[in-house]
Amino acid sequence: QVHVVESGGGLVQPGGSLRLSCAVSGTISSINVMGWYRQAPGKRRELVAFITKGGYTNYADSVKGRFIISGDNAEGTAYLQMNSLKAEDTAVYFCDIHMGSGNEYWGQGTQVTVSS
Repeated sequence: QVHVVESGGGLVQPGGSLRLSCAVSGTISSINVMGWYRQAPGKRRELVAFITKGGYTNYADSVKGRFIISGDNAEGTAYLQMNSLKAEDTAVYFCDIHMGSGNEYWGQGTQVTVSS
């Protein structure tokens, strides 16, 4: 059984920063990719960033230069450092895990609200 738990969301003013954390527990012997998605009200879930077991990272154009993903696939931890936050970054952020077995697991999400 694999559990994925996000934390670190909250309310922040425009221009501020937040750091999201993702912790994976259970059988984490082979995590290939850890990613962050977000879903704003009335919109589809979208990829924000991901990091592979080899350390390759990729970002959505909307967050390039502002967000940084990091983590340790072997330990099952991932982070998303979000800087220069904008109102349009407001969403529920989800951690997504792709295992070497092909299974995929999601957390329940953490709310990020950017507002003055």
